[in-house]
Amino acid sequence: MSARQPQSRARRERTARESLGAIVLGFEIVVVFLGALVVFGLKALPAGEALIGGGVLIVLMIVAVPLQRFQIGYWLGWFVQLVVVASGFLVGMLFIVGAIFAAIWAYAMIAGARLDHRTAAYRETNAGTRPGASDPPHEPDPDFRSDPDRKENE
Repeated sequence: MSARQPQSRARRERTARESLGAIVLGFEIVVVFLGALVVFGLKALPAGEALIGGGVLIVLMIVAVPLQRFQIGYWLGWFVQLVVVASGFLVGMLFIVGAIFAAIWAYAMIAGARLDHRTAAYRETNAGTRPGASDPPHEPDPDFRSDPDRKENE
């Protein structure tokens, strides 16, 4: 019997925009759930519409998380932000919640794209080199003291 181990496939490296988008949507899922309960509790909509509407929005957010690697996930995230802001027409305070999450989403998308661009530029300029390959061997600094409180002449 041969003891072959299955070859594991290398995981695809996630971009910063994907990661930040997933984080924002993950936190927003909890807030949308609580927002749906507020709309239900204040009777801004009938119970079925409030809870089903909140559930549909949560499902859209859950679907948008793995789709962040594609352009459709990016736009689905923006659509979710628009719907959350628009929920303020039902309960006014949700305008504030929606605006806060839309701002966080916008920042995550802009900062994530900037980080991804910098990472790609770094990889392009350093293609084929090992980190530290051209560095000279490290010599310990004779003046370095690992314990700053230690006296010189102990």
